[in-house]
Amino acid sequence: MRADMHSHSTASDGTCPPEEVMRRASAAGLDAIALTDHDTVAGHRAAAAALPPGLTLVPGMELSCRLQGHSVHLLGYLFDPADAELAAECARIRESRVHRARAMVERLDELGVPVTWEQVSTLAGDGVVGRPHIARAMVAVGVISSPDEAFGPDWIGTGGRAHVTRYALDPARAITLIRAAGGVTVLAHPRAGARAWMMPDDVIADLAAAGLHGVEVWHPDQDQAQRAQLTALAADLGLVASGGSDDHGALTGYRIGCETIAPEEYQRLLSQATGAAPERGR
Repeated sequence: MRADMHSHSTASDGTCPPEEVMRRASAAGLDAIALTDHDTVAGHRAAAAALPPGLTLVPGMELSCRLQGHSVHLLGYLFDPADAELAAECARIRESRVHRARAMVERLDELGVPVTWEQVSTLAGDGVVGRPHIARAMVAVGVISSPDEAFGPDWIGTGGRAHVTRYALDPARAITLIRAAGGVTVLAHPRAGARAWMMPDDVIADLAAAGLHGVEVWHPDQDQAQRAQLTALAADLGLVASGGSDDHGALTGYRIGCETIAPEEYQRLLSQATGAAPERGR
């Protein structure tokens, strides 16, 4: 049993349509794939319709949160997408994303970067706009050579010259919302990479007390020492040790299936959800 619990499509900032994400998941030998676009469930219908035989879709979302001034990402699975309160908060976040992206484009223009809102919105298409779309536009105009360069202090990284904050939920409230909609929650990549907040153990413990179901241990940007620490912490707190590729298509090198959750942890996580059910390709 191989299940990748973290992937993105063009419904947010991935580069592959939901249908292609499903095809790539099957080609990678996965038994299950969670589609977890940022603050939206817009890709679920297309993904479900394109499921290859034998592949299971776990409907999910990566919800934008903020705690102590730091960005926090919360993976939610198998919640009722029609839940009014959760849907309203997601709509508010998506609207704030647009305002933030427009403001970042304006700041880049002031810094001499010839990126336009039209370029960014074209890259985002019908999906949720995010900083990767701005980064790709910056590559297109030749200011930087790769999208990763945009996320430093010179440009749109946290605290950068063109960075703008946006609306995000307190993670404890986000956990409550997803649980009320029948879903389960996993804290995404709490120790991933130089740009991320290295979330302290006591903060994770507070979120566990607030109803968090799991923590993402197996992530490409977390090294072996961090994985060992998170595995031990998850065991101490009674949390599911989850895992996923955080694939964004071309932006991350088409890495879907490179990290997975243990089969017993997958079953344990899904057994706690009541809002929706996985869908299996026929």
